[in-house]
Amino acid sequence: MKKYMSLVLFAHSIFALPFAIIGFFLAIKTTEHSFDWKKLLLMLVCMVAARNAAMAFNRFLDRDIDAKNPRTAMRDIPAGKISANSALTFTIINCFLFVAATYFINTLCFYLSPIALFVVLFYSYTKRFTPLCHIVLGVGLGLSPIGAYLVVTNHFDIVPIFYGIAVMCWSGGFDIIYALQDEEFDKANGLRSIPAYFGAKKALRISELLHVLSFVFVLLPAFYMPVGLFYYLGIAFYGLLLIYQHRIVSPTNLSRVNRAFMTTNGVASVVFAACYLLDIIF
Repeated sequence: MKKYMSLVLFAHSIFALPFAIIGFFLAIKTTEHSFDWKKLLLMLVCMVAARNAAMAFNRFLDRDIDAKNPRTAMRDIPAGKISANSALTFTIINCFLFVAATYFINTLCFYLSPIALFVVLFYSYTKRFTPLCHIVLGVGLGLSPIGAYLVVTNHFDIVPIFYGIAVMCWSGGFDIIYALQDEEFDKANGLRSIPAYFGAKKALRISELLHVLSFVFVLLPAFYMPVGLFYYLGIAFYGLLLIYQHRIVSPTNLSRVNRAFMTTNGVASVVFAACYLLDIIF
């Protein structure tokens, strides 16, 4: 189990999971639906299973690329910790688990489950032919608040879509920053990341634009529903961490990319979600 958790970088679940929690409790706060432990548990199962499938499939598909890249050569499959077939089997099991969980939620979630799986799995191919790969990753993560809202309500609404777009821009932006580390490797191997396609300086500008859009879409729900002081504190903290992330990374200094990627983004999502929940309670 420890090896599989390492394969899918389970700790990185912290990025999208807080926004799924927001989507779930947004539905309870703004509709007539009441809290249901069963739905919350099924939503968490869906989140974990979909992410496990996406990460394991990405590691399976990129195993040869990872083996050639000095930065990723020690990942689980190239290093021989887990076989490629085991990673693929793990992917398939989690796909079935995801679909099975949606079956017990509601019909809309069940019918949409193959589309959701296609999005999160398709991302692994995109770096081979389009620099928009970071946006595709963002779309996959951006489904989390929308899907969590559907778990409770069985219908779409504009506010969870705002959160979905915010997550898409936020995660796409920080994935561009993370990809700066592989700019030269991607160029040499025909991979179409935004840093490889546009260069580090322009890539950071694109990342900044995406993060500005993310901040805007986190703010927009305040015009569609009543919010209090804690919500605005969460927005302020979220914005400050986005600014901090871009202050510590530059085209000539990538030494703090991991801090920007893991620590800053993890804290941003957790604190914003905590402020949202406090706003509901008080």
